[in-house]
Amino acid sequence: MTTSSASEVAERAARESYGRLLAALAAATHDVAAAEDALGDAFERALRRWPADGVPTDPDAWLLTVARNRQRDLWRSAAFRTAVPFDELTHDGVAPDGIVSPLRDRRLELLLVCAHPAISAGVHAPLMLNTVLGYTAEQIGRAFAIPTSTMAARLVRAKRRIKERALPFLVPSGDEVGRRVAPVLESVWAAFSIEWPTVPRERRALLLGLARVISEVLRDDAEAHGLVAAMELSSARLPARTDDDGNFVPLSEQDPARWDADLIADAHGHLREAHRLRSIGRFQLEAAIGAVHCARLPGRPPDWDVLRRLHESLQAMAPTLGGAVALAAVVAETDGPAAALARLDSVAGVHRFQPAWVTRAHLLERLGRDDESSAAYAKAIDLTTDTTERAYLTRRRAGL
Repeated sequence: MTTSSASEVAERAARESYGRLLAALAAATHDVAAAEDALGDAFERALRRWPADGVPTDPDAWLLTVARNRQRDLWRSAAFRTAVPFDELTHDGVAPDGIVSPLRDRRLELLLVCAHPAISAGVHAPLMLNTVLGYTAEQIGRAFAIPTSTMAARLVRAKRRIKERALPFLVPSGDEVGRRVAPVLESVWAAFSIEWPTVPRERRALLLGLARVISEVLRDDAEAHGLVAAMELSSARLPARTDDDGNFVPLSEQDPARWDADLIADAHGHLREAHRLRSIGRFQLEAAIGAVHCARLPGRPPDWDVLRRLHESLQAMAPTLGGAVALAAVVAETDGPAAALARLDSVAGVHRFQPAWVTRAHLLERLGRDDESSAAYAKAIDLTTDTTERAYLTRRRAGL
């Protein structure tokens, strides 16, 4: 096997299995940082050995065993024994000599540890994104508008707190689980949304799989089902986002026949489960908005009146900058572009928000204010990182 082929397998394992392996390694000792070091060492060894020895039949099991052996070497070292009492069952017992299969999926338990009340609430979501979903401090800091060094320091302190308090890896019962699941759902949605719509399909599938794990474990949590439904409905529209020539197609012009009917059907099933539980929440409203769009018939607009009520409810329950801009876009369809532009002008903090400039450009174009629209398009183009959308906006601006 070539070095590049081995690297591809290792990278795929990192994308798809990192959180599961890290949770299995950290659960026994509560030492997330040491588990990260051990797992990082295992990936480094994989890159060195797999090109010569071949990729093992079960890469995850190989990585888990190597990482465990690294942990065992640490636990048996003189430095460790002088600092921590050696426990044969906890330490040596979790690192068998033979290749073993990965343990049961404990990612939900790791997510709940990250959301423990002993950890500052402001670092809950970043910690989950880092440990379970594999985002770096730089990526998380950029998403949360926090310097990388500051974010890295917060993550280090949180992991130290998990170790010092020996926070348990378990799913709590009663009201406590409800309080701690909320930031878990927020973290998954944030990771799903950070790179939308340019997130790789494999990454999207991984995040969706994680959301499904949560909904399977927490069957009676309506928002867990709402999260899955919202993610599935967004993913269902992805095949229609570009045409056969690779050109960007906005949602209003997409062909519903190209949407993924299986994902839409599964999302409806989760929405029915959420409805059965009689507890409304943000993600159910996000999913309901997606469901209305996906109910659109070819050549027909969606039900704008229903969409406006849903967007207003969402903003009342969980106000966000993106939600405010989306509501303004819907108001353009119910009350006209002038009313929508006035609403958009009342939203604070939109000067660096790309969707706001796109919406403004469209509204000004509809009002016949072409010079202002061209300037708004130019600003939107400058803030656009997706090449297909950039080309689409450039064409729209040229056509004014």
